[in-house]
Amino acid sequence: MLSYIVLSILTLTGSGFAQVATEYVDPDNGITFWGITDPVHLVTHGYVFPPVSAGSTEFIGEIVAPISAAWAGVSPGGEMVDNLLLMAWANGNTVMGTNRFATDYIQPVPYAGPIITDLPSTKVNSTHWKWVYRCQNCTVWDGGSLNTNAFVAPAWVFSSIAVDDPSDINTDFQEHTDFGFYGSNFSAAHASAADYNNWAAGGTGSSGGSTTTTTTTTTTTATSSPTVAPTPYDYIVVGAGPGGIIAADRLSEAGKKVLLLERGGPSTWETGGRYAPTWAQGHNLTKFDIPGLFETMFTDSNEFWWCDDITVFAGCLVGGGTSVNGALYWIPTSDDFSTATGWPLSWSNGAHDTYVNMMQQRLPSTDHPSTDGERYLEQVSSVVGQLLNGQGYSNITINDNPNFKDHAYGYSAYDSPYGHDVIKFVNGKRGGPVATYLQTAQSRSNFQMEIYTYASNVVRNGSTILGVQTNNTAIGPNGYVPLNPNGRVILSAGSYGSPRILFLSGIGPSDMLDIVSNDPTYGPQLPPQADWIDLPVGYNVSDNPSINLVFTQPSIDAYNNWATVWADPRPADSAQYLENQSGVLAQASPRLNFWRAYGGVTDNLQGTARPGAASINTTMTYNARQVWLSFIVRVKAHSRISTIFTITAYLSTGITSRGRIGIDASLRPQPLIDPWFEDPGDEPVILQGLKDIVSNLDSVPGLTMITPDDTMTMEEYVNLYDRSTMDSNHWVGSNSILQVVDENVKVMGTDNLFVIDASIMPRLPMGNPHGALMSAAEHAVANILALQGGP
Repeated sequence: MLSYIVLSILTLTGSGFAQVATEYVDPDNGITFWGITDPVHLVTHGYVFPPVSAGSTEFIGEIVAPISAAWAGVSPGGEMVDNLLLMAWANGNTVMGTNRFATDYIQPVPYAGPIITDLPSTKVNSTHWKWVYRCQNCTVWDGGSLNTNAFVAPAWVFSSIAVDDPSDINTDFQEHTDFGFYGSNFSAAHASAADYNNWAAGGTGSSGGSTTTTTTTTTTTATSSPTVAPTPYDYIVVGAGPGGIIAADRLSEAGKKVLLLERGGPSTWETGGRYAPTWAQGHNLTKFDIPGLFETMFTDSNEFWWCDDITVFAGCLVGGGTSVNGALYWIPTSDDFSTATGWPLSWSNGAHDTYVNMMQQRLPSTDHPSTDGERYLEQVSSVVGQLLNGQGYSNITINDNPNFKDHAYGYSAYDSPYGHDVIKFVNGKRGGPVATYLQTAQSRSNFQMEIYTYASNVVRNGSTILGVQTNNTAIGPNGYVPLNPNGRVILSAGSYGSPRILFLSGIGPSDMLDIVSNDPTYGPQLPPQADWIDLPVGYNVSDNPSINLVFTQPSIDAYNNWATVWADPRPADSAQYLENQSGVLAQASPRLNFWRAYGGVTDNLQGTARPGAASINTTMTYNARQVWLSFIVRVKAHSRISTIFTITAYLSTGITSRGRIGIDASLRPQPLIDPWFEDPGDEPVILQGLKDIVSNLDSVPGLTMITPDDTMTMEEYVNLYDRSTMDSNHWVGSNSILQVVDENVKVMGTDNLFVIDASIMPRLPMGNPHGALMSAAEHAVANILALQGGP
């Protein structure tokens, strides 16, 4: 029966990586739970609550795991620190279940207060172990509580490494080997008093009573109501990143009935996000609103915004990468959309300019994002400007002359939805498509957005797409969402997510489709092999190879290497930001950018300068006024050195190296071939660029390079540079235009399937791809609307 329950829940949820809990009945005990089965480890997690009552502090839960699972656990509150943790493992024929608590990212310890009772259906058999437990005094704990009448995001953890002593309920254990989150409508998971009391006493079966009513799906939340009749749409857009948001907005503006699906959760406050530092509580701000928290995206131990099934940094939340990146915004050059860089003639020779202008009307640019119009933390700009002036560079306002990308530098620029002279950076907050295009889309009755909804594949009959398969049974039978007659699907799941959807839909190279066909869940859902579409999905992949140079100079304020902005920012700066969204924290860490051409369009180098440094490797003595080391568990060590800054050098448009993206046996997207220095012609260009950056180092008083230091040549530094740290997370090309999609971004060999995201870009633009991607989305959705035969 244990294996049966796993299979039955997979059927209910549609088996996704970013899932929404649904109702299921455990066949062993008749308890009606709300939960998920993680499709990678096949572990089931479920909860049921008593009727809503002011005095209720308990619930019944279960964990069902394959016998191979060393241990598994849950955090009903969704966090690992200052939250109740429940974990279990098999010890022979006995299930050991315990509650733990941790005040930091350290070994969780047994926690006094909760009363855990194993219920009779707890057991171990030859294939699985199951822990069914009653948890009393479990919705309130030191410093926190669980809202059992809301839509929440519980967490699960899994480990393939056994606890230290399986026979000891208080044993220590190593950190989990995997974790994840899912959406759950706890308000729907309350049983009737008669049923709950029966189950809590060890009884089985159900009277069918419930204290909940079916909830209505809103425009911002994927609810977990019982399976409903499907609502067809003119357009289903998969992925609420920049491409998907812009497409959905323009389509709904045109009167089309649009469904936008996002596998992750909310980001900024206006999207429903609430995750914020303690110092910003009560100000309607989240981590994703405050630009100055950008560096903490990579050091925060509660990294729920990253896709946990993709091996590179990929944002799984509303806004996608634009909600977690540095927000650098470069208006595309005319060469970025030329035939020389792989774009169709219909996108070139000025044809794309209209769409650049449309983007700029919605998202003007600013290089002084603080609401008071002032610039802050300018020391790096001044020092690097002195260095570049000695090399013949011109100081410009970069986005006022997008085509000037040779020996040019200027202040870092960001999108500013309300323009230069009204409000900067959306009132000092992160802007982008979430603050603009998404807001206008959500004002329309013909637009619907569902979060925590994972789209696994499109359902097709030959070349015709019929709908989209998701894990959200609230929007269609078994999660299936159909199209209206002549309807269309647009994939905007990113350079990793969109290829996976194509693979799971029978579109791509045969080696990837063979992997899918061997999967027990998705293999049977593939179209017949005769209908497979052979396209180079996952090929032609580019990403900027990047190398850091670290310097020190007495005038620099490294801003504590950004290590304290989350927990303990400088009081004056946090107070200024909270008062009027101005000051240091109204901008991400970059302060200056520059470009140099090495052979016209063929080879271009971009530089980004910022206070602080990700890492230092030196034996030199240098002018550090204070040094301390702060170790953050699970991430990296970060030095705080008050006078350091970093220049990151990137190769952009002219790189000739290409990689490949694919999936592994667990269907997880990953690089199959890394795209950095695959072609030996790229490395000499970046080496020359690095040498040129430091060619007049002595001309700036007090300026010293400490990584690499004076014990290493630049050739040695580049040769020894860790290739795995060279990525910039600017992945493009995995569904390249004219290779996988046509000039109208329609997937070749299909009638009504399209792609709008960075994966269609055949080559890297000259700057960070944020701006070029959004103008490409404007162009692509206009082409789609202009096609005949649509809804």
